[in-house]
Amino acid sequence: MTEHTTSYYAASANKYEPFPTLEGSINCDVCVVGGGYTGLSSALHLAEMGYDVVVLEGARIGFGASGRNGGQLVNSYSRDIDVIEKNYGPDAAKMLGSMMFEGGDIIREHIQRYQIQCDYRPGGLFVAMNHKQLETLEEQKANWERYGNTQLELLDREAIRREVDSDRYVGALLDHSGGHIHPLNLAIGEADAIRLNGGRVYEQSPVTRIQHTSPAVVSTARGQVTARYVIVAGNAYLGDKLEPELAKRSMPCGTQVVTTAPLSEEVARSLIPKNYCVEDCNYLLDYYRLIGDNRLLYGGGVVYGARDPDDVERLIMPKLLKTFPQLQGVKIDYRWTGNFLLTLSRMPQFGRLDNNIYYMQGYSGHGVTCTHLAGRLISELLRGDAERFDAFAKLPHYPFPGGRSLRIPFTAMGAAYYSLRDRLGV
Repeated sequence: MTEHTTSYYAASANKYEPFPTLEGSINCDVCVVGGGYTGLSSALHLAEMGYDVVVLEGARIGFGASGRNGGQLVNSYSRDIDVIEKNYGPDAAKMLGSMMFEGGDIIREHIQRYQIQCDYRPGGLFVAMNHKQLETLEEQKANWERYGNTQLELLDREAIRREVDSDRYVGALLDHSGGHIHPLNLAIGEADAIRLNGGRVYEQSPVTRIQHTSPAVVSTARGQVTARYVIVAGNAYLGDKLEPELAKRSMPCGTQVVTTAPLSEEVARSLIPKNYCVEDCNYLLDYYRLIGDNRLLYGGGVVYGARDPDDVERLIMPKLLKTFPQLQGVKIDYRWTGNFLLTLSRMPQFGRLDNNIYYMQGYSGHGVTCTHLAGRLISELLRGDAERFDAFAKLPHYPFPGGRSLRIPFTAMGAAYYSLRDRLGV
């Protein structure tokens, strides 16, 4: 059996009645491949609409990025809306922009409707390391306000120092509609909600084959599902063999996270007094927040190709101590890695592998909110309204330069270039 990776989230996860392993042959309306946020949001939306839904998870619910991420509800997409308008035109930008803040709303709806205990806290800070980044945040505020986000506040150097006890930042953008959660507990709560709505969820049931027939047939080692529709929602943990076309268009990347031992109440509240989550504006960004029993969670860095580094603590501690030197000597209790799926355009990839087989993937670091939007859009599509799903599906899906053998070094070279620009403030 494949269990959750060792992490603070796994150690503090809500207890739930385990889901069975698929045994034998069953039928359903929709078979969802993957028990992370994309699959869970899709299945929950569809189950609420009365569809007979089956979710197949290869390990445990939230095993991948959905149970390992920084837990930050970051609005919009990994690509800024002004760049979307430049690259795809004003009509595409208008449609995509109208959905930028919907994912976070869906999460809050699920938390409230199903009373999911996942430590939701409102408010997210984007912190600027230099004046160029602060100018970019000013532009971001104006762009987001054009699309309806009225909960934004610019902070100068003095104001951000009151919110984060670090001297690294020249200013920030505070998004009151952002926030943070215990991500694994959100996934567990949504899986329970699917079960509550009559859906069937199976763990320890990795999919070995998807037959592109009508109806489609999805096989596991010990069973199979015959379904009118299939949703492929494995993202960075799908692998290269199940649907090779999807692997060509994306690249798994690893990020690293540590959590400290519990801090005193006084120290914890001195770091981030209002308990906002924080991320900086560097190309390879740092992100952090306070979590249960006054621990600091700190993450950052990217390993292209999803290779696990040898020593997560050695990579992250210099970043943490540069931000909070007052934590010198703090003990680290948990350290882990997780993969997200990167696209060349930094936009999510939605589409059809066949007339009845759909996919959503590649949120490029903005998966917590975008996955939940994806679930709503696929439910709209299956009930006959494809407009919003197709707004994403029409975007071109470019392969990474260099093919499978050279895409990792080429991308790493590009990241090094942008990291140098961040350090130089240009």
